[in-house]
Amino acid sequence: MEFCDECGSMMKANDGRWECGSCGFTKPKGDADEYIVTDDQEAGEVIESSGETSLPETDARCPECGHDRAHWYMQQIRSADESETRFFICSECEHKWREDDN
Repeated sequence: MEFCDECGSMMKANDGRWECGSCGFTKPKGDADEYIVTDDQEAGEVIESSGETSLPETDARCPECGHDRAHWYMQQIRSADESETRFFICSECEHKWREDDN
């Protein structure tokens, strides 16, 4: 990824040159060995799971299978001034659902 020296926008590769879509600035791409390919780095960041979770468990009825226990976690998915959303994962069938405060 390359950023424009003039305006700071992200540049696009085009025929051996970097081109800025905002201000039109261009520059040569340079040697390929100056750039880092991140495919291997991203693959190394994958975490394998043993199937067991470290999430806390609570009484919650699964809408899919009716089981009465589920793992849960909370996540802020709306604006900061609104409450977090609670997510549940059934400990029996692994169905996932959410519960919002409305």
